Order: sequence, then C-alpha cells, then structure tokens
Amino acid sequence: MSGFSPDHAGAEVRVSPNFGPRRGPFHPDMVVLHYTGMETGAGAEAWLCNPASEVSAHYLVHEDGRIVQMVRESDRAWHAGKSSWRGQTDLNSASVGIEIVNPGHTLGYRPFPKRQIEAVIALAADIVARHGIATERILAHSDVAPGRKVDPGEKFPWKVLHAAGIGHLVSASPIRRGPVLQEGDAGQDVEELQSLLAIYGYGIEITGVFDPLTRIVVEAFQRHFRPRLIDGIADKSTIRTLRRLIASATASLG
Repeated sequence: MSGFSPDHAGAEVRVSPNFGPRRGPFHPDMVVLHYTGMETGAGAEAWLCNPASEVSAHYLVHEDGRIVQMVRESDRAWHAGKSSWRGQTDLNSASVGIEIVNPGHTLGYRPFPKRQIEAVIALAADIVARHGIATERILAHSDVAPGRKVDPGEKFPWKVLHAAGIGHLVSASPIRRGPVLQEGDAGQDVEELQSLLAIYGYGIEITGVFDPLTRIVVEAFQRHFRPRLIDGIADKSTIRTLRRLIASATASLG
C-alpha cells in the first residue's frame, strides 16, 4: 500500500507495512492507549514502520501534538499483542491502537505535555464518534495485558480525558486504614474480588486464591483507576472504586 487518506482530519500519513485485515466479524469497538517507551518520537515512528519490528499502531501522537496515522482504521494494526478484555483475545481485530510518545518507565517516564494530551483527546473523540465506541472501552495497554505491560502508566491524565468525555472514570475512594486482601489470602472475599475484576473486563481466573496473577491485575486496575497508590493490595479504596465503576457502567447501559 503506497498511501491512503487519513481517517482523522489533520493527521499525517506514514504507512507501516505491519498490518493485516481484521479477522472474523470484528470492527473497531474499543481504543487501546499505549506509550512508545522509546527515547525519541522519531525513533518510535521509525520502529513502528519497520517491517523487522512486526509491531505497529493506527496512530502515533508526538509530544508537540502532531498525529501520524500508520494503519487505516479499517485494517488490523499489531499493537495489543497477547491481551484480553471481557473474554475477547484478538484485541487487534477489535480495537484502534494509539501510541503516545513518552520514554516510559525504563527511560525517564515523564508527564505528558498538554499539547499532546489535547491531540489525544481530539483523536479519541473522533474515533469514538465515528465508530460508536462505548466510554468503558477506552482502555490502557496495561488493562488488557496486565503484568506484561504498564503503559501508558500512572502519569497518564485519565481525569483530563474523562472531563473531555473520553473514557470511563469515577473519583477514587479515599485511602484509609482497614482490612485488606493481599497475596496469600484465600476465601470468599478473594473470590468476590476476582469476580468484580472479571465483571469489569480484566482477564482473571476466579479461584478464591489471591495468587501472583491476582496481585498483578489489582496493580493494573490501580494504575488506571487509583494511581495514588499502586501496590497490588486490595484495600477498601481499591474495592470501593471498583464497585463504583461497575455501578456506573451498569447505570450508563440502563
């Protein structure tokens, strides 16, 4: 493919060879946000367009707000990797992937510039409007691939996006002393926690045992929805925030 007209007005086009057709009956019904995790935006852009990388995204948003489209939204970009959400595992076929330039946790994680976030909001709003994507399906890479991925991370301003009508969020419940669930615990309360995480969408097995995977999923939840403290321990704040998110999602469907 030598080129295409951008789906998002104002986006530059730089074609990546790393894509294919969406599989089965899937069409875009979710957006997955990433950070690039590379030293420079130029380097990330080149990597996403390098056939040797075997990775891509539909869009890349630079720190100055410039948007580059690499794969048409009608096609399947290779951005989510091994992932799941609400039992679905081919998220590349069901999503639009947006890479956001930031060095990430290993190379100097820093706040996302205002111009960049404004561009992400405009882009996401356009995608949501054109595809009718539900607000609860604007997700972090860390949500769909907990443990394997931590991006876009705890510094990503989900509150700013939510205020602009992008993404699902409630105010995190206050952190207070009290009983907690943590790795090594077992029983009905752990089973209920795992069930709540699964109801919201996380890929977790309901075993009644707070195993390492449960801790990793709790960390992923906290990173997105309760970033003040990310410790993998299900305290009252974590559980109450999760319950309120589910109630809010249910109310919006009703």
